[in-house]
Amino acid sequence: MGISPIVKGVQETFPLEFDANRYTIQSFTFENKEYKVRAFENIIYVANPIDTAYQKMNIYIPEGYFHNESINGYSIESAPIFFPNGIGGYMPAQPKTLNDAGKRDIFGQLPGGNTHRTPPPLAGNMKEGSAIHYALSKGYIVASAGARGRSLKNADGIFTGKAPAGLVDLKAAVCYLRYNDKKIPGNKERIISNGTSAGGAMSLLLGATGDNLDYKPYLEEIGAANVPDHIFAVSAYCPITDLDHADCAYEWQFNGINTYEAQMMDMISGITPNKTTSDQLSEKQIEVSNQLKVQFPIYLNSLNIKDEKGNTLLLDEQGFGNFRDYVGSYVIQAAQKALDAGKDLSNVSWLTIQNGKVTGLDFEGCIRNMKRMKSPPAFDTFDLSAPENHLFGTEAINAQHFTEYSYKNDPTKGPLAAETIIKMMNPLYYIGTPNTNTSQFWHIRYGTIDNNTSFAIEVIVATLLKNKGYEVDFELAWNRPHMGDYDLGELFDWMDKVCK
Repeated sequence: MGISPIVKGVQETFPLEFDANRYTIQSFTFENKEYKVRAFENIIYVANPIDTAYQKMNIYIPEGYFHNESINGYSIESAPIFFPNGIGGYMPAQPKTLNDAGKRDIFGQLPGGNTHRTPPPLAGNMKEGSAIHYALSKGYIVASAGARGRSLKNADGIFTGKAPAGLVDLKAAVCYLRYNDKKIPGNKERIISNGTSAGGAMSLLLGATGDNLDYKPYLEEIGAANVPDHIFAVSAYCPITDLDHADCAYEWQFNGINTYEAQMMDMISGITPNKTTSDQLSEKQIEVSNQLKVQFPIYLNSLNIKDEKGNTLLLDEQGFGNFRDYVGSYVIQAAQKALDAGKDLSNVSWLTIQNGKVTGLDFEGCIRNMKRMKSPPAFDTFDLSAPENHLFGTEAINAQHFTEYSYKNDPTKGPLAAETIIKMMNPLYYIGTPNTNTSQFWHIRYGTIDNNTSFAIEVIVATLLKNKGYEVDFELAWNRPHMGDYDLGELFDWMDKVCK
């Protein structure tokens, strides 16, 4: 039975102690084998929830662990905890369930699917399916937390899910697991987050901001357990992140492409499946694109990030330089991996292939093949219509700007979000900083035909992490659009490697 949301005027307090006797036995079939698990569902993970419809968690534990079995080399004490979220578009999200396979998310996508492009077949151990099923079959414990999102209001009309609410909720769920360390099986020092799109961004943030005191007042407000919130490792697919620089990065990549094809967005329900709009950029939008494009080299050069050989990655005023080549090298690596797996790339005109090796890339050709999805500004729109504008609202204001550029150029002079909130939603401000317990291990994927944000953002995140001494498995995935959980074999091989 589900938990009902709090009634207006009523503030119920929930215990933080895990009830080991409140479970059902559930089963699923994966790769022609049946598995049984103990399902602990609808656990309220904070003492003072604001919305119990979302601030709840489902925990699934392989039944074999309760019979002294070892699974994939793990025991009931050593099993890592897979921590997937279902966040998309920064909307509120229910915790994932054992039977989520086959259900569509707010993008109208099946898990590992996409509405407007057909993904290529997978090769080797790049398996699609339910990540929860895969995790449990490999001996992982699964804990999936719901979280508030940007559209939520309470009975008084007050917004309750604006930034940083969703991230704070995920942190609170981690705190619940740690607080109940002796009662919940599994190794709480091996919690691995997983998410796609905005959920991927949340996964990055969980890993980057562990134990940072900026979030403590928010955790205290909802009655989170007073224990550390850091996690061990991060899995993030196509994270929509570094939002305050995403507009200029997008125009650095797509400047000169003056047509776009966008999915229609409804601010309450998310993206409406199979509805798109195509148009030409106006003269004003082209001007905006030109202005944003020149901001990106300034930002990139300020980061002082370096490649594997120690060369500082830079761009000139026109946006050319070794950083552009470095981004292109990841596309080449993705193409080579596909070629080695037997993919026929002979019709890809913007690649140079000689004797089975990808030796060159026409970067502009690659980007034109992707096509532009968003008109400028892509994220902080002048009319405050983007999902990210709604993310940065307040209890009383539905949407706000989060960049100085859009704030200053908005003809209606819409409000600007608080600098502290903007910072709290960007992992780059926290990675490796004092009094922050940043995760050591990172697995990040972004598709080579994903036009939701810029390649540059993903490369910056991965490179900064590497430069600061963290272990990063980063790839651009060949011919993948905006989607996740498509290489579960590779992901869990990586997870086993870092956990064992």
